[in-house]
Amino acid sequence: MKKFFVLAIVVVVSFVLAVSAFAVPAGKTVEYAGGAAGKVVFDGKAHADKGAKCADCHQSGLFKMKKGETKATMKDMEAGKSCGGCHNGTKAFSVKEAAACGKCHKK
Repeated sequence: MKKFFVLAIVVVVSFVLAVSAFAVPAGKTVEYAGGAAGKVVFDGKAHADKGAKCADCHQSGLFKMKKGETKATMKDMEAGKSCGGCHNGTKAFSVKEAAACGKCHKK
């Protein structure tokens, strides 16, 4: 019984460490290639400061958990997918606003 308990603890701790390895640490940013418009910079702190939680996007189906698994295009975002799920002009600035490009894309 004691061996099973120790094994269970090791499995749980290993799982937690493996999952946290994919997470963006608090206060950090993630950069994506953004084509001609410039790279896209995602600032986790800026989103958290607005009340967003990781699960809002990663457990709702808007994004997969690992960087690069979800291909986000402007066409998809304008259709309400990926970033466009929130950046629709109602919940957050719209991805369709030409003046908003520089909020995500950095040259």
